[in-house]
Amino acid sequence: MLMPSIFGNDFMNDFFGGFPYKSNGTMQTDVSETDKGYKVTMNLPGYQKEDIKGEVKDGYLTVTATTSKNNDEKDKDGKYIRKERYSGSCSRSFYVGDAVTQDDVKAKFENGVLTLEVPKKEEAPKVEEKKYISIEG
Repeated sequence: MLMPSIFGNDFMNDFFGGFPYKSNGTMQTDVSETDKGYKVTMNLPGYQKEDIKGEVKDGYLTVTATTSKNNDEKDKDGKYIRKERYSGSCSRSFYVGDAVTQDDVKAKFENGVLTLEVPKKEEAPKVEEKKYISIEG
């Protein structure tokens, strides 16, 4: 019998699971846990810092990278016969919880690698305020 692992599907689906993703060689991602939070390391070869955008919305951290290269580019001797380098737009999303805000996430891009530091934050318990109907009389 196999023992459950924190690295198995259940853990990854609950936190940082994000959406299903098929890799084309870009945006390959490692997620590691630290005492204070999570470290997300993402390969973005060929991109510039200006090509990358990060956003936290509705509990999801989304990273989008876009290249402005056109797939129909010509080299100096004519048209490409084979082009394997990716150009266009790609994105990855990870669930980080509703308590994490955009200001909480720290990002650094160096040598084609994006590193994000996401703090561990517990969501505040929802306090339901009782409202009563005003009775006149």
